[in-house]
Amino acid sequence: MSVSLKPLREQVIVITGASSGIGLATALSAAEQGASVVLAARSEETLKNLEQRIRESKGEALAVVVDVSKRADLEKLADAAISRFGRIDTWVNDAGVSIYGRLDEVTEEDSRRLFDVNFWGLVNGSLVALPYLKSSKGALINVGSEVSEAVVPLQGMYSASKHAVKGFTDALRLELIEVDKAEISITLIQPTAVDTPYPQHARNYMEEEPKLPSPMIEAQQVADAILRAAVTPTRAIKVGMMAKVDTFIAKNLPALGDKMGAKQVNRQQYDEAPRNPEGTLEHAGEEGRVAGSGGKEKRH
Repeated sequence: MSVSLKPLREQVIVITGASSGIGLATALSAAEQGASVVLAARSEETLKNLEQRIRESKGEALAVVVDVSKRADLEKLADAAISRFGRIDTWVNDAGVSIYGRLDEVTEEDSRRLFDVNFWGLVNGSLVALPYLKSSKGALINVGSEVSEAVVPLQGMYSASKHAVKGFTDALRLELIEVDKAEISITLIQPTAVDTPYPQHARNYMEEEPKLPSPMIEAQQVADAILRAAVTPTRAIKVGMMAKVDTFIAKNLPALGDKMGAKQVNRQQYDEAPRNPEGTLEHAGEEGRVAGSGGKEKRH
C-alpha cells in the first residue's frame, strides 16, 4: 500500500463499540496518545462518563449514541465527527455481540439481530466512512476474529458473522486498493479469545453462565494492534498466538480443527446459573468495563 497515514496525535478516530471491552481500551489508548476520539455505542451514560474522563485528562472526545444496526445512526455519527473535528482519519468498526446456543435452538429473530449488528453494522459503518477516509487518505479498521476463519461450537452464528466480515473486508480492499488504486488502508483485525465482558453481553440459551475458553489475551493487546494499523497500512493482523494457531489449523488441517473445536463445547461455561441470559443483544449495557467478570470454573 502506498498511502501514508498520520501519527496518532494528529488523527481523528471514530470507534464503534467504544463503551466496553476492546473498543473502550482502544478509545482510552488513542486519547492517551493524543488522538481526538469519537466514541460510539448504545450506552449513553457510559459514553458520557468516558467523554468526561478523557476531557479531564486533557484529551479531545465526542460521545455519540449509536445503534450500528441502523445506517441512519452511522450517518449521524459521521456527521457529528465532521461537525466537531472537520475530518475522519481512522474509522474502527468494533461493535459486536454474540449468542451462546446450538444453531438448531437459536431463534431466527436473534440470529438476524446478531447479523444486523456484527455484519451489517460493520458494512454500513465502512460504507458511510469511505468518502471521508478517501478524502483524508485514512484507515478503515474492521474487527473480525480468529473465527473469521476457524469456528467455535455454541457460537455458530457469531462465527458465521465473522466469516462474513472477513469476506466483505477482503472484497472491499480488493475493489478499492487493487482495482481503484484508492489511497486508503483497510485492515482486518483477528483476535483470539479476549478477556472482556463479551460473554456476559451475549444472548445465552445455555443453562449455565457463558465464558470464553482459555487462554485469553487482554483487550489492550487488541487495542495496540488496532492503533498500529491506524498509523501503518496493514492488510490483516492476527492478535494472540492462538489466533495464528487456530486459523492455520482451520485452513490447512480442517479435520483436526473439527476435533479440536468439539472440545470447546464444555469449556464455554462457568459452573453457575446464567446471570443475564438476555444479554445486550437488544438492549444497551452500562457496565463500562474493559475486562470481563469471572465466575467459578466448570470442571470436566
